[in-house]
Amino acid sequence: MRWLHYVYGGRLPEAYREWVLHDATAKTWVLRFAFRIFAEALPWLVAAYLVLTLLTPLPVPVVLLALLLSLLLSLFLTVTSADELAEVRLTKHGFPPGTGKAVRKRRGGASTWP
Repeated sequence: MRWLHYVYGGRLPEAYREWVLHDATAKTWVLRFAFRIFAEALPWLVAAYLVLTLLTPLPVPVVLLALLLSLLLSLFLTVTSADELAEVRLTKHGFPPGTGKAVRKRRGGASTWP
């Protein structure tokens, strides 16, 4: 439940502060970020599928293609802003601005994305 709260932008308790830093600075931070976006979008995609298949005469493959396209577009638009969004998340958890980029650079990884 806490992870879902975190996915939807909630602040975790202070005990999870270091985990949030790890989440935003690990080598796989962009993949973690993309998975959170997918998890956040999944209920909306299911709801849209149900509405579009039950209330419209659209064929199922067209609905699935449209939903896949919307998911890919939302992933593209949010991943291009991943650096800034990760910094906002870290700031929300009490870290000074720029912490994520600095930690990623210090660990030898790319400090920014892409």
